[in-house]
Amino acid sequence: MRHPPQELTIPEQERASTGIPGLDHILGGGLPANHLYLVEGTPGAGKTTLGLQFLRRGVENGEPGLYITLSETATELKTIAASHGWSLDGLEVFELVTEEGLSPDSEQSILHPSEIELGETTRGVMAAAERVKPRRVVFDSLSEMRLLAQNPLRYRRQVLALKSFFASRGCTVLLLDDRSADSDDLQLHSIAHGVICLEQTVGQYGPERRNLRVIKMRGIRFRGGDHDFNLDTGGLSVFPRLVAAEHRTDFAAEIVSTGTAELDKLLGGGLGRGSNTLFSGPSGVGKTTTAIACVRAALLRGERAVYYLFDEGLGTLLLRAKALGMDIDSYLKSGRLRIHTLDPAEVSPGEFANMVRSAVESDESRMVVIDSLNAYLQAMSGDKHLLLQMHELLTYLNQRGVVTLLILAQHGVLGDVRSDVDLSYLSDGIMLFRFFEARGSLLKAVSVVKSRTTDHELTIREFRLGASGIQVGAALTDFEGVLSGVASYKGRLPLLSDADAAGAS
Repeated sequence: MRHPPQELTIPEQERASTGIPGLDHILGGGLPANHLYLVEGTPGAGKTTLGLQFLRRGVENGEPGLYITLSETATELKTIAASHGWSLDGLEVFELVTEEGLSPDSEQSILHPSEIELGETTRGVMAAAERVKPRRVVFDSLSEMRLLAQNPLRYRRQVLALKSFFASRGCTVLLLDDRSADSDDLQLHSIAHGVICLEQTVGQYGPERRNLRVIKMRGIRFRGGDHDFNLDTGGLSVFPRLVAAEHRTDFAAEIVSTGTAELDKLLGGGLGRGSNTLFSGPSGVGKTTTAIACVRAALLRGERAVYYLFDEGLGTLLLRAKALGMDIDSYLKSGRLRIHTLDPAEVSPGEFANMVRSAVESDESRMVVIDSLNAYLQAMSGDKHLLLQMHELLTYLNQRGVVTLLILAQHGVLGDVRSDVDLSYLSDGIMLFRFFEARGSLLKAVSVVKSRTTDHELTIREFRLGASGIQVGAALTDFEGVLSGVASYKGRLPLLSDADAAGAS
């Protein structure tokens, strides 16, 4: 008889916080203490900054720290720390190879396993360790150690001796390596208790993109995959990869109004909580204005909302809203509405997902608008990444009971109108905006082509924007050329603009 498998219980270990909240989250609380870790990455990836943040967190916790450096001088380290607004007070900086240590008469060995025949330089490290009695150590960097060791066997023995020496003294050690070896040094990976890799890539436009990956970490569960991070004034900010399955919550399923009764009818009652709706159509047809009207309706219900604006300036958006009778300035001042203008060349997908999470969990926003997906696409490295990351983000928002509005601008105005990417299968609802021709005028129409939450209309309604806001007319029939992409209306039902013509005459 088979018994169901029992879930393994991983024993708790003492953790050493890295000083970077996002990285601690990826590691499930920090690095297991009293072990040796390898942090590898190309020059400029952020290894030294990570090492300093690790030591500074130790100082905050009352743990002495020792920074052993071959690649940076103490003065250079102080300059780096000052650039982040930090002080090295409480840290011991030991320059492992000094001018005297590099002379031809000096020994070319850093550590010898026997710890008996040690050179002056090595005795200095031991003396510094005995004096400081550090709980945290950063060794920067292994590339110089590799050169001084002269051969792979001696290099491996030196790293093992380093590991043994500090382990016997209860130290948590970070070894920094700039990956300057001709090939990946997997020997180090086998020796270290854990390996963290920092990567940076440079595209054709915009700043370099950085991501972090935990390659190995013995004895603990950690979040694998690539995680975006920024290196800026104040140190490293790591954005853990979003996994929607970890954020399931209970919420009351309900339908909320868009603020326009006829638009609610078209949608089958309104917008569903825990669902997302895609507004799709050519530029200038009214997608953003409709989204603002939905946001204003949420604000009038007493909810909070957040609007991520990639395409246009905040001033233009506010002026248009005010001209259409949808003044939202007071909500901005009170903080119930937050509008973030973002440059797609500067923000990474992981950072954006982290911003959305903060808005939902910390600010308790109940409506999220992304305007537009076209610009958001430019922040991605490819369509595959866009779809995968957008899938996780939308699933997360749905599980939190958020009403999400996505705006997708299509290429062209009339005729063959196309999109950058097909997100229809990810959307719970799709509202389609179109231009059409009638009675010698260029008018606008709106229809709902998909809704997973409501029984929506299958009609086409006239749609227009005016001083009183959004107007949605009656269902129109007798359209011609809808499927060909150049829709024209030759029916007899009155249009919204007919009243204007009658008044003018």
